[in-house]
Amino acid sequence: MRFAPTITGNLAIIERLAKQAARKHADAVLFPECAVTGYAYDFLSLKPVEIRDALLALRALASKLRTNLLVGSPVFRRRKLYNCLVVFNRRGEIVYCYAKNHLTPDDETCFTPGDAVALFELDGVPVTSVICHERRYPELVRLAVMAGAKILFHPNAGMDALAVSRKKRGGRDGISARAFENAIYYVFANSVGPQGGGKWSAGDSKIVAPDEQVLKLAGNRDEAVIVADLHLAKATGTYAQRGAKHPAFLAPHWKKMVQAVRRQASEAALDFDLP
Repeated sequence: MRFAPTITGNLAIIERLAKQAARKHADAVLFPECAVTGYAYDFLSLKPVEIRDALLALRALASKLRTNLLVGSPVFRRRKLYNCLVVFNRRGEIVYCYAKNHLTPDDETCFTPGDAVALFELDGVPVTSVICHERRYPELVRLAVMAGAKILFHPNAGMDALAVSRKKRGGRDGISARAFENAIYYVFANSVGPQGGGKWSAGDSKIVAPDEQVLKLAGNRDEAVIVADLHLAKATGTYAQRGAKHPAFLAPHWKKMVQAVRRQASEAALDFDLP
């Protein structure tokens, strides 16, 4: 997705791309981090009513298309702002909201860190999420897969110098390794192209299978909708499940952590100012 400078503009882009995905019979459509506003937005100027109205528009869109939408957006909670992934089911209901835990230095100037590992269901399939910078924290994914997740949804918004952005192109981002080490599908949606202020995003949105095969790959210049069929029987989570059992002295600790992940994921899921 190439961000617009306004919320209204981004909502129009989201609607256009979501309709393209729906025409391709997509069951779930992932959009980048902060897709509602763009990642170069003046987040400190945001008002709760602006986010509420945007989320209401997305509720209506998901219901109209009868498609699960996963959209990056700032979200308020008791006057504090969080960098979130908001999940809408086919009926247009908000069923989950995950707040980014590990913030970048720029994030820290306006966002509050979350306090949960993502764990939710889409059409009965257990899934998880990390947001952008969090690809560097593999325990967020490992624990969710130990708890049963079969797909990782990763919204991203690149904001790099051009030289850094170029180095990230062509899959040099650790995504295939994360899919393989957990035996899950990895769905990655990024922004693309110039982001303003001399910053760039590498694009390369992709869908990766548990065996590291890149099923679909977008480019690094233009917007694109990529779609793939995920054969969930292949998303075994086998390495995470084995890792929870051996070495044996760690097994009871993993079990307690997974229980805590499930409990916290459920309690934190909708504890935000959502319409």
